[in-house]
Amino acid sequence: MAKQWTTDELMELVRGFQPACIVIAAAELDVFTILHGQPMDAARLAGRLTSDPRATAVLLDALAAMRLLHKQDGVYRVPADVSAMLTETGAHCMLGMVRHQGNCLRRWAQLAKVTLSGRPAEDVSIRGPQEDSASFIRAMHEISGPVASTLIESLGPLKFNHLLDLGGGSGTWTIPFLRLHPTVKATIFDLPDVIPMAERLLSNVGMADRVRLVPGSFYTDELPGGADLAWVSAIVHQNSREQNRAMFGKVFAALVPGGRILIRDIVMDEDRTSPPMGAFFAVNMLVGTPGGGTFTFSQLRDDLAAAGFFGATLLRRGEAMDSVVCATKPG
Repeated sequence: MAKQWTTDELMELVRGFQPACIVIAAAELDVFTILHGQPMDAARLAGRLTSDPRATAVLLDALAAMRLLHKQDGVYRVPADVSAMLTETGAHCMLGMVRHQGNCLRRWAQLAKVTLSGRPAEDVSIRGPQEDSASFIRAMHEISGPVASTLIESLGPLKFNHLLDLGGGSGTWTIPFLRLHPTVKATIFDLPDVIPMAERLLSNVGMADRVRLVPGSFYTDELPGGADLAWVSAIVHQNSREQNRAMFGKVFAALVPGGRILIRDIVMDEDRTSPPMGAFFAVNMLVGTPGGGTFTFSQLRDDLAAAGFFGATLLRRGEAMDSVVCATKPG
């Protein structure tokens, strides 16, 4: 039976952007980190931020109303559970993802215009392009780090000697691959600005000697060769199908004969309304990319075949960005 909406439910849905905007603004201004280091009143924080005192007080009171801050005698403090997630040194820091969602929100706000034009939304950066890029890489680590090992283990035994982590970021997926397979080596291929982030993380976990770091763009550069397993994680959704076919062709050329490609992403059912997260994420790609989206297994299978791969299978079925498609290069 179809859902019967009430006016209250509809308005709750429509107003859902409000708390998100409050939290995101505080994260972009680093309010939680500052107050965690030194609780203070609104006027003092406004001086620290060089912000408008009245506007700062309104923002802080809204955060207190949401129980994200404690307010007593005009002084604002950060609760321990909140500081763990929303301060720079928090044990479960999610600032990168929250700030990245701020960029997404500003694009989503232009959805009606995007629907009319078919072109992605205009970028409205708050922290600047370099900080936005850092927030994105950090966000991917924050969201994927806690689940990476479990997902890789769920794929069953994987026999390989050298992993190519395409767009591997700071090493979020390479590290658990190497931990689970102590004898293998890896190559991370990502943009030049990202490579220093990978250097730091790999050094911190003692894996720098097992990983080659190669700067470049898979849109314009050839991929480093020699791997027998390619990990293409959360990339295909940012591309059009034509771009994916070109990228799969580069992966095919880089792999040794008999090598395999593993694609982690959302995989849609044929009606393209399930899983629901995939339908929403297609909107995210609509407003954020010229041709990206979410794809069905049959679309990925056909695009892999066009690049030369065979035997495409849905190795893992998930409800979010945790489906995995596997295909093989002829030996």
